[in-house]
Amino acid sequence: MSSREIDVLVLGGAGVDTIVYVPELPLPFADSYMIRPGIETRAGQSGDFVALGVHALGLRTHHLDMIGDDHEGELVRALHRDHGIPLTDVLQPGGTKRAVNLVDPQGRRLSLYDESRSGEEDRLPEETVKTLAAASCHAHVVITYPCSFTLPALREAGLTLSTDLHNWDGVNPYHEPFAYAADIVFVSTTALADPECTMRQIVERGRAEVVVATAGADGAYLLADDEVTHIPAVTPPGPVVDSNGAGDAFASGFLLGRLAGEPPLRCGLYGAVAGAYACTVPSTRADAISRYELLTRVQELDSKGVLVSGGGA
Repeated sequence: MSSREIDVLVLGGAGVDTIVYVPELPLPFADSYMIRPGIETRAGQSGDFVALGVHALGLRTHHLDMIGDDHEGELVRALHRDHGIPLTDVLQPGGTKRAVNLVDPQGRRLSLYDESRSGEEDRLPEETVKTLAAASCHAHVVITYPCSFTLPALREAGLTLSTDLHNWDGVNPYHEPFAYAADIVFVSTTALADPECTMRQIVERGRAEVVVATAGADGAYLLADDEVTHIPAVTPPGPVVDSNGAGDAFASGFLLGRLAGEPPLRCGLYGAVAGAYACTVPSTRADAISRYELLTRVQELDSKGVLVSGGGA
């Protein structure tokens, strides 16, 4: 580990979600629904969850993003304060990013993102980015606007970079600057017609050493050293109540292994354990697996001879 003061600098992805539990997805049209256990608004979007995840795993963490001077912004600041995660927030004139998450009884999620909060002129201050980058070992860049503008400064600072393209279809040009600038790329298989083809495209066109395509209950696929390997899903430690944040947790666990010098397959196991834990946490709560819990679970899986298998995505 480097002597720099920050292990993981997280850029972007701060915001607030309103959680609505629905009887099923897709939700059939009706005049009204009676909702239980209720509707709740809480801080926590992708960047918040990655910051929370790596912090809970014992990595020195710092989060940078644009946040509004509004009630939602105070919720985000309070989340970081309560968990002891350093946050540098830049004023977002359009207000704090927010979304509505519909969650069904199986824990599946449909997210509705409010795009009106960002403006074309929004930027993270270059000097702030450079100062934090100089103190960091690694940066995880969320694909929220305007994080793509920070990529050149982060590369110039000599950091390794990771990003999560979420449900990229392999075509949308918005995702390309992130996909081709990062050393570690996470992407969901949800919208990919040919996951392995997209994974190899990311390596060929960019600088990625590792690409991970997460596939929910089917586990994940790892492309490293020109070989695709299947990472089986790990049995969650409790009932599955919500998939929200599972991908962010996977990325957090993977980064713990990567920054500790573990081989990619081992990092994938760390990610699978963290992601499985996240599925047991209700949407209304912000929580992450601890370093002790993760390493203990990995040790248990080692003793059972959990295997990863070769094969395409």
